[in-house]
Amino acid sequence: MKIEEAINQTKPFRNDRHRAMVNLIYTHNWMVDQLRAKIKPYGITMQQYNVLRVLRGAGEPISTSVIRERLLDKMADTSRMVHRLAQKGLVVRRECAHDKRLVDVSLSDEGYAMLDQLDILHTEMDRICEALTEKEAAQLSDLLDKLRAD
Repeated sequence: MKIEEAINQTKPFRNDRHRAMVNLIYTHNWMVDQLRAKIKPYGITMQQYNVLRVLRGAGEPISTSVIRERLLDKMADTSRMVHRLAQKGLVVRRECAHDKRLVDVSLSDEGYAMLDQLDILHTEMDRICEALTEKEAAQLSDLLDKLRAD
């Protein structure tokens, strides 16, 4: 479906760049809705899922400031998310040995187990982009990288 149909656009866009920007925002929201529906049964948010993946990728305890740097959503309140994940038993917080003002965060056994369960959804998540060939997906990714270039 074309973006004009998806949003019931009646007037033409100012130009193709304007159309691309609206399409990108609309598509982002559509993809987030698709992903949110996949992880909802696990009782975590998209941002919390991202924190868990960052921690697994780090392979060692890291501070909340390092987590924040690696998050997809830079506006997220990392400290609050880590607190909630700790309440759910998915992460462990420990005082940093080098700097008592910092807290090191790592995945708990329960956090690893949840990510193992969520990894099963990778195939379902890949279906979100199945309309694209591998070459098209790479091209889209390259174009998005180009858009963010300084």
